[in-house]
Amino acid sequence: MNLYSHAESNIRKTWLYLAGLFVLIMAVAWVASFMLGNPFILYIAVVLSLVMNMGAYWFSDKVALAMMKAKPLERAQDIELYRIIENLSITAGLPMPRVFIIETAAMNAFATGRDAKHAVVAVTRGLREKLDRAELEGVLAHELSHVGNKDILLSTIVVVLVGLVALLSDFFFRTMWFGGMRSRNNEGGNASSAIMLVVGIAALILAPLVATLMQLAISRRREFLADASGALLTRYPEGLARALHKLALDAKPLPGATHATAHLFIDDPFQGKPRQSWFHKLFMTHPPMEERIAALQGMKV
Repeated sequence: MNLYSHAESNIRKTWLYLAGLFVLIMAVAWVASFMLGNPFILYIAVVLSLVMNMGAYWFSDKVALAMMKAKPLERAQDIELYRIIENLSITAGLPMPRVFIIETAAMNAFATGRDAKHAVVAVTRGLREKLDRAELEGVLAHELSHVGNKDILLSTIVVVLVGLVALLSDFFFRTMWFGGMRSRNNEGGNASSAIMLVVGIAALILAPLVATLMQLAISRRREFLADASGALLTRYPEGLARALHKLALDAKPLPGATHATAHLFIDDPFQGKPRQSWFHKLFMTHPPMEERIAALQGMKV
C-alpha cells in the first residue's frame, strides 16, 4: 500500500464512522420522540449541545495550553525547531503556527487551534531532546497534518454529535422519571407497548456508549491519517516510524494530561502501556503503536 491509498482509506473510514453517528442520532431522536410523544426535547438538546461545544471549539487551545503549562517558545530560543516547522508549513501550504514548549522529560507533542490561522504546535522538552532531526521532522509533520486535515474542526463536530446523543438519552430518562411516560403507557397498556418501552430504554442506555466508541474510532482513524499525511510531507516514513518507536519505549506519563485532552497528543499521554486486548482497543484514543509503526514501514513513497 502506498501513502496515497493509505490516506484515502482512512478518509473513507472516517466518513463511514461519521455517517454511523448521524444514523445513530436519528435513531435516538426517533425513539425518544416516539416514547415521549414530544419532539421539543430534540430542539433543546441541539441548542445545548451546540452552545457547549462551540465554546469548547473557540477556547480549547487556551484550555489545553494552560492545563499542560505550555510556554511560548521564541525563535531565538530554538532556531532549528522553528526552521523545521517553517519548512514543513511551506510544504503543506499552511501558515506558520505558534510554537510552545512543555517543560517535562516525557516525550509527546500536540497541535490545537480552531483553524490553520490560529494553530498551535506544542512539544515537550523530552521529545525535543531525545529525537534526531529526521524523527523530529516526522513528529512535527504529523502534528501539522492534523491542522491541514482539519482534525480540530472534525473532532469538534464529533463531540457535538456525541454530546447530542448523551443529552437526548439524559433528557429522556429525566422526563420519564418525572412522569412523562405515564400517559403513553396508560393508553397502550398491552404487550407490544411494553416491549417497545423495554427496547426504547435499552437503546437509549446503549446509545451514548455506542456514540463514544464511534468517537474513539474516528480519533484512531485520524491518527493513522496524520501518520500517512506526515510521511507524505517529509517523504521519509522511516523518520516518523523511528520516532514512534522511541515514544513507545518512553515510560514517563505526561503531567497535566486528562482523558478530555488525551486525543490531542501524538501518543497516549497515560504511559504504563496496559495490555492491548481487542476489548481495550475499543476504548483507546490512539491506535496501538506497533500497528502505526508497521503501517509506516509498509508504505511506499
